[in-house]
Amino acid sequence: MSEQFEVERYELTAGPAYQFAPDRRDFLKTLGGGILVLFALDPCEADAQEPGGRKRGGRGGGAVPQNLGAWLYIRPDGSVVVFTGKVEVGQNARTSLTSVVAEELRIDRSRVEMTMGDTQLTPYDGGTTGSGTTPRMVPQIQRAAVVAREMLIELAAQQWKAERGRLVVENGAVRNPDSGQKLTFAQLSDGQELTRTVTSGAPVTPVSDWKVLGHDGTKVNARDIVTGRQRYTHDMVLPGMLYGRIVRPPAFGAKLESANSSAAETMPGITVVRDGDFLGVACADSSKLAQAAAAVKTQWTTPRTEANSRELSSYLKAHARAPVQLSSEVTEALKSADGKVESTYAISYIAHTPLETRAAVADWNDGKLTVWTGTQRPFGVRDEVAQAFGMNAANVRLIVPDTGSGYGGKHTAEAAIEAARLAKAAGKPVKVTWSREEEFTWAYFRPGGVIEARSGARKDGTIVAWEFHNYNSGGSAIASPYNIPGQKCEYHATESPLRQGSYRGLAATANHFARECHMDELAASVGMEPLAFRLKNAANPRLRAVMEAASERFGWGKTKSSATQGFGISAGFEKGGYISCCAEVKIDPATRQIKVVRVVQAFECGAVLNPLQLKNQIEGAIMMGIGGALIEAVQFENGRILNPLLSKYHVPRFSDAPAIDVVLVDRKDIQSAGAGETPIVGIAPAIGNAVFRATGQRLRSLPMKLA
Repeated sequence: MSEQFEVERYELTAGPAYQFAPDRRDFLKTLGGGILVLFALDPCEADAQEPGGRKRGGRGGGAVPQNLGAWLYIRPDGSVVVFTGKVEVGQNARTSLTSVVAEELRIDRSRVEMTMGDTQLTPYDGGTTGSGTTPRMVPQIQRAAVVAREMLIELAAQQWKAERGRLVVENGAVRNPDSGQKLTFAQLSDGQELTRTVTSGAPVTPVSDWKVLGHDGTKVNARDIVTGRQRYTHDMVLPGMLYGRIVRPPAFGAKLESANSSAAETMPGITVVRDGDFLGVACADSSKLAQAAAAVKTQWTTPRTEANSRELSSYLKAHARAPVQLSSEVTEALKSADGKVESTYAISYIAHTPLETRAAVADWNDGKLTVWTGTQRPFGVRDEVAQAFGMNAANVRLIVPDTGSGYGGKHTAEAAIEAARLAKAAGKPVKVTWSREEEFTWAYFRPGGVIEARSGARKDGTIVAWEFHNYNSGGSAIASPYNIPGQKCEYHATESPLRQGSYRGLAATANHFARECHMDELAASVGMEPLAFRLKNAANPRLRAVMEAASERFGWGKTKSSATQGFGISAGFEKGGYISCCAEVKIDPATRQIKVVRVVQAFECGAVLNPLQLKNQIEGAIMMGIGGALIEAVQFENGRILNPLLSKYHVPRFSDAPAIDVVLVDRKDIQSAGAGETPIVGIAPAIGNAVFRATGQRLRSLPMKLA
């Protein structure tokens, strides 16, 4: 039976959940008496590494503080509210964290409500970055749920004067198997204001006893997403809200010399705002924004630059911030090698291309500011906004609605600050929504890079020398996971011609591409088959396991390559996850186009929390990786982006999708690691190696194109 759903337009009302309260406890009071679980936050890494291994600071640039915050609240009706600074950007954090609570409290997931990424309501968090939600937040939320469960058992035992060890929790209630008595969470929590502190010794449910975790589970809000009920920042409307647009410079680094806004100011309902080089317009009718912005006549001074996308490799090497010294130890080790290889690999800048472009809604009230925006770093963006206006961060509330993807590209506060500037000048709430062209031009990019590698191996396949230098793209996963004594791997910072920052997988994609292609080149130099060569030098049993799983499922070696068909393999490790990817490509003899037709990828990240959603993550990462491998590249010259539209900057289409087979290596004996990033790193080198086996042409630049 089919159902019909009406797609509604939601208005964001100024209800209790959205008012600026002096303390988060005021919000909890609106929920009524119940059980509040507290947690002493452990120190953890403040954020993911940026290119080059730099660390971003936490609040105010410092380390994550050890503070006490409320994590879990059982309402009087027995439902559960969970608070976390993590955010949902399509990676299924909402689903995984909900499932953790449902597992430990023995309740249906529909009875769990996640409050995420609200700097007034949720505990401080360094950001939803670096695949850190699963390894860091899952254990924290899990312990909070366990303490709540044990507390409920204790309350029931006290009422019944029963032995607590005999009581069980199931279906939102505590039951006494001996007497048949049952008390629901609502009955146990009603009218009580009880608190407990989470400790590290809480008895979490063993993996072998999982009923919710470890099994396929759909997104908890899947129906809202597919029916259009899900609200994003783009959908939000405040009473009296204006729409804003920024008057942008013609190129990076341009300085505003003069602006004549008289024509725009005479347009009915238009507010023009200028603050230094910041220039924008706002009005109640969004259809008038483009006309109003165009009416502002500007003159800019644009500096010339020698950098361009055609000569990127030479530019990056020439602008290295320190001289590069080759290793004398590696040079000496190469003397004993039977096969030697020296290669250079080039990586283009690419754009994040999120489904939802940057957007923000800002509202000032009595000197305090509330901003709704899609970001992976709510507390970091809150601090950036506060700094921009010279405010105390306590007077800025940053709320992150579920966001239409980020891929590491939404760490910064541009749209939030723009909306807040316009709102302050207009005296009304303002929403700023970036166009696709603005997103392509003014957001930061995945860094381009140059990677130089030299290596040597003996006839038996033993690698005896390895040196690896990465210019600009970053240090993530730069060290080889293979058993290579005395390897030298270094990252070298350079002056980037474009604004750059985090991207899904950071530099691990670039470093895996260069390393795994180089592994094939080195294997060929001693006449060894690529998989056998890798296994020869892979001492780590987890690395060997994913290579064996992927190659077996793929049927590696059963079909020989030809001039129009090739097979490639890669392997690696990053952020707690091991990966191996096998790819089959077809080469069109007339157009020389590369088509990926089949991919088998094995992935191991410890105990699997949700096989269905993990496979979704891996498949999405493979498709995104195909874009960077074969299609995507930012073209630029003289401070201007030359392809800032989807008609000019191509991302993978449905027609580019290969048959994808995911093999999950489920290690229930190992703590779960994150999976948002690592699955992207294997596809590019697997494609490159497959193309070589078909054509004999080694492609060392991303994106790869045959001559």
